[in-house]
Amino acid sequence: MEYREITGADDAALAAIIRTNLKAHQLDLPGTVYFDKNLDHLSDFYLADSAKRFYYIVTEQDEVVGGIGLAEIDLFEDCAELQKLYLADRMKGSGIGYTMIRKIEEKARELGYRQMYLETHDNLPAAIHIYEKSGYREIEKPAGVVHATMNRFFLKTL
Repeated sequence: MEYREITGADDAALAAIIRTNLKAHQLDLPGTVYFDKNLDHLSDFYLADSAKRFYYIVTEQDEVVGGIGLAEIDLFEDCAELQKLYLADRMKGSGIGYTMIRKIEEKARELGYRQMYLETHDNLPAAIHIYEKSGYREIEKPAGVVHATMNRFFLKTL
């Protein structure tokens, strides 16, 4: 497994992984990242402000097999949102998700964040499990949530 920063060449493969995952869990709905206008160009978003955002691409033999990102969020003080943790189906259950979370948390600390926030959905029980095992605690839905379909919210002090 190799980890590196996202590039424009990763956009199509990453968007396909994300859409495949959401569709498989009946979350190909308005109010999810499935319909975000920038999903096909994630590198533009993450590379535009590297002091506040970052996205790791995970590759295996030069093939994109997943990714995880962070971006500043104003809901809490000194907080980044853990964003778009997705893996190709063949990588699930391998424990790589925990490594991805640790890496993005390290990056968040490096960028000066003291907390990580995330949004997920009941339809993603494996994601909820990994977040809880990684030390995230469930919180009430904050005001200002963008992805209105998400119904589970978590926070962790770094």
